[in-house]
Amino acid sequence: MKMVLSQRQREELNQAIADYLGSNGYNDSLEAFRKEADLSTEPEKKFGGLLEKKWTSVIRLQKKVMELEAKLTEAEKEVIEGAPTKNKRTPGEWIPRPPEKYSLTGHRASITRVIFHPIFGLMVSASEDATIKIWDFETGEYERSLKGHTDSVQDVAFDAQGKLLASCSADLSIKLWDFQQSYECVKTMHGHDHNVSSVAFVPAGDYVLSASRDRTIKMWEVATGYCVKTYTGHREWVRMVRVHIEGSIFATCSNDHTIRVWLTNSKDCKVELRDHEHTVECIAWAPEAAASAINEAAGADNKKGHHQGPFLASGSRDKTIRIWDVSVGLCLLTLNGHDNWVRGLAFHPGGKYLVSASDDKTIRVWDLRNKRCMKTLYAHQHFCTSIDFHKAHPYVISGSVDQTVKVWECR
Repeated sequence: MKMVLSQRQREELNQAIADYLGSNGYNDSLEAFRKEADLSTEPEKKFGGLLEKKWTSVIRLQKKVMELEAKLTEAEKEVIEGAPTKNKRTPGEWIPRPPEKYSLTGHRASITRVIFHPIFGLMVSASEDATIKIWDFETGEYERSLKGHTDSVQDVAFDAQGKLLASCSADLSIKLWDFQQSYECVKTMHGHDHNVSSVAFVPAGDYVLSASRDRTIKMWEVATGYCVKTYTGHREWVRMVRVHIEGSIFATCSNDHTIRVWLTNSKDCKVELRDHEHTVECIAWAPEAAASAINEAAGADNKKGHHQGPFLASGSRDKTIRIWDVSVGLCLLTLNGHDNWVRGLAFHPGGKYLVSASDDKTIRVWDLRNKRCMKTLYAHQHFCTSIDFHKAHPYVISGSVDQTVKVWECR
């Protein structure tokens, strides 16, 4: 393809070439070129270095064009596949898609946890700024703050009806908040000797479990605020505690690289899961609906037939996510893809997918059946610390060290 230059452009190009040859000491070539191109005068000052400048700017622009084209293709794909009208997806297949619906600011330090209210259109965020904030996730409105902790709030949890909120903090306390009328702190429980990193209600709502850097897990009676049990066994900081939906067992994970599953009504550790190579940051129980996808994923290496579960997912600083059959203490599958610590996990209520939040600043959506990452959302400016998936509405929320809470719509 021959490019046609105007007379003036040709003259300018010749001048620029002459300048380039001259400034680089190609004197013989310059003489020959000047003769052939009929250049009598010395190149003007404005042609100094012009050829090099044009050359580098063209390369830079080409790169930019390629980047923009890639983004455009991604956006077009998003429009074609993302719009619910095009590809009639059932709610069981809805996943969070960019851009976020809301980016909520107000916290003055890193967000440590985000959770949905089980019934109302509300969500709660906990932060290192020692406050808990309540937001309406459908409108993006800020509702109120709960103040009382004197250090970083590490975790928050609702009881099944969402009438009580439990919180725990680096100030060594666990607090219970009335979430019906007053939003006041109704109880403060002390007993741990170090940072309290996680809290969870048992399904009946009459007890709360807490996990701490003092290596123990404690059970507290909601009615009295008394500590009724202490579970020991972890050799390091206990990072998270999560109770199985049926309430008879609960799981914890720790800096000692293990996950332990405990019987709620005794102090016995039922099983210890050891495969991670670093601190286990987070755990999540799989819903009933996930059983078939997990079994199918484990199918290739599954010599013994059907796994009964219950199934637990764990995310670690070794950058992997593992899924376990807790009844036999086996790791069924490992999901690789994050480039940094995995900090938060939540199962899709439909059971087909798992979403994860990581210090690589992304949220990833995992297709369990095929053991692959099917979508990556470049979610935050800094580490993503927490994620939650609404059980009934098509929303995902995430929190980050960038001090924002983001609401993502699923479609």
